[in-house]
Amino acid sequence: MRPILRPFLKTLGYLVAVQLLTLLALSVFRLTEYLVLYAPPTDGGAAAPVWPAFLRGIWFDNVIVCYVQLLPLAVLLVLATLGICRRTVFRMAGGWSIFFYLWAFMASAGNIPYYAFFSKNINSSIFEWFGYAGTTAGMVTGERSFWGYILLFFVLLGLYGWAVIRLGDRVADSLSRPAGEAEATAITTQAEAARYGRGRTIAGYALCSVMTLALIGLTLFGIRGRVGYNPIKVSEAYYCNDPFLNQLGINPAFNLLTSALDDMRKENKPLELMPAQEAVNAVRSELGITAPEQKGQSPLRRNIPAPTDTLDNVAHRLGGRRPNVVVILMESMSADLTGCLGGKTGLTPTLDSLYHHSLAFSHFYSAGIHTNHGLTATLYSFPALMFRNLMKGTVTPRREGIPTVLKSQGYHNLFFMTHEAQYDNMNAFFRTNGYDEIYSQENYPRSARVNAFGVPDKFLFSYALPVLRQRAASGKPFFATLLTISNHPPYVVPKAFQKRGRKDEESIVNYADAALGDFLRAAQREPWYKETIFVVLADHGKLVGRPSEDLPRSFNHIPCFIFGPGVRPRVYDGLGTQVDIMPTLFGLLRINYPYEGFGQDLLRRPRQTVYYSADDVLAARSRDRLFLYYPATARTLTYTVSADGRERVVPNGPAFNPLRRYAFSMAQTATLLLKGK
Repeated sequence: MRPILRPFLKTLGYLVAVQLLTLLALSVFRLTEYLVLYAPPTDGGAAAPVWPAFLRGIWFDNVIVCYVQLLPLAVLLVLATLGICRRTVFRMAGGWSIFFYLWAFMASAGNIPYYAFFSKNINSSIFEWFGYAGTTAGMVTGERSFWGYILLFFVLLGLYGWAVIRLGDRVADSLSRPAGEAEATAITTQAEAARYGRGRTIAGYALCSVMTLALIGLTLFGIRGRVGYNPIKVSEAYYCNDPFLNQLGINPAFNLLTSALDDMRKENKPLELMPAQEAVNAVRSELGITAPEQKGQSPLRRNIPAPTDTLDNVAHRLGGRRPNVVVILMESMSADLTGCLGGKTGLTPTLDSLYHHSLAFSHFYSAGIHTNHGLTATLYSFPALMFRNLMKGTVTPRREGIPTVLKSQGYHNLFFMTHEAQYDNMNAFFRTNGYDEIYSQENYPRSARVNAFGVPDKFLFSYALPVLRQRAASGKPFFATLLTISNHPPYVVPKAFQKRGRKDEESIVNYADAALGDFLRAAQREPWYKETIFVVLADHGKLVGRPSEDLPRSFNHIPCFIFGPGVRPRVYDGLGTQVDIMPTLFGLLRINYPYEGFGQDLLRRPRQTVYYSADDVLAARSRDRLFLYYPATARTLTYTVSADGRERVVPNGPAFNPLRRYAFSMAQTATLLLKGK
């Protein structure tokens, strides 16, 4: 072994041993948590395999280990290259590891009783306890069930610290002795010493430097945790429908730190627009909630009875059987892109046809301007709050909505997306909130991917069809959600849709519409089609043409169609928004359900006003007025709206006060409910 490589490789061996030792200690905490808290399912379903949780646990643990080990690795390898391998150096590196892993071990030990009490991993909420240090300390030391975890922490930390220091001392001592007779007597003359020094300086330093840089790069990759356009997030730990196993794989220190960072993000700061209780009272009045508020529950929670009127009755049409439900959210499909709603003709023949053969909504608005807004509003009746992503968070939010209610009614729920499952935390969010199966880019062949957002719409629909056919054959009703992507840059337009004179932005709309049409025609040949209710709408709009106002209507005005057995085709000309999908759909299905959303059954309780938002602005719209408010600057803009939809800016006045109050109360109440989650 070359003289310079011996200390380098010995030091590298020490670093690898420390890393493996740390992963082992963290795995002991995880195994303890599993043995103490895991309970097999009691509903008769098959238990999910446990090993993926431990495999993902090592993956997440390694992220934390790479963060801590990056500096010791760089320093020790550089010093080893220079031949500096003293006990002091290794002890300082060992002290660094012990200090930082003390906190990681503490989080892992504390996570066991924390999860047992809260059914979720330890997170930034514990920092609120620091204001009551004496009470918190008394709780931790006074509860006997915690003593075992405290003992486990001290025992593992003690063993770990002893092993790390002992290992460093042994490596340092071995490098202070000659490696062997030949090496000790190799340098016997001044000329040989010079040759040895040159060899060490040029070849040895170059080799060690290259290896050091490579190992630093590998450690940085370990910190990122994965390939792809997003670093590792908690969503990667979710692989089944058992919430305990899904969270078992997340390193508690990772969870704690990332949740603290979530709290610091600008978009997660609460809005303060009006007194909280005043806002809640206004929203309750708007939604017609008369039942008194219940402590510990959402102030909007109420029970919605199944309608008994003579309006559309899907259950009656199907002889009392529960229909399948398919919700299709089309990427960026603004109403201004469709001929049926006054946009450019010829791009959307499928949607134009649905307008005449469905329950079609002509004045329907998206909750926000991002996909996550459309998903949480449509599926869970929760409005958008500017640029805040309501699906993301180290602590995965819990929501009641269409998936959870239908699951309680015996439905099997499936979600199909084109891109990575962890994008916008979708995998974790949807598995936590009612979905049984998630299909994403990870399920599709690599050859089918066309851009960073995965597969095109046509592939998504063709993949979903046989899955739905198999699900329908089980005899159990299903609820499927399909989220398209093709109408999102970068556009990948098949040659068949690249018509002369059209821009890619228009051709891709034509392609997205055609892919939907092909899917619906193929579905018509399936036995389950005649027992299925379809909801087709956009996740949000997009800018169409040149903007003439601060928040162009094309961003939020979207198509929305509901069709299937028992749904009478007609045009609903009133206002509506995505939060109304759940109560309107369940009114058609004649379902009795608990509800804490912001929506209304539009067929039975028409809206006079809708609320929506964009990144920096809140909006309230009636048929003849539009109110915009920018919280960051307290700027207000007001418009009158003509019968043809044209908007003209006018001075603010008393006529806009109801819209202002409506926008403020909706946003303030949503902020309040998010804080309570």
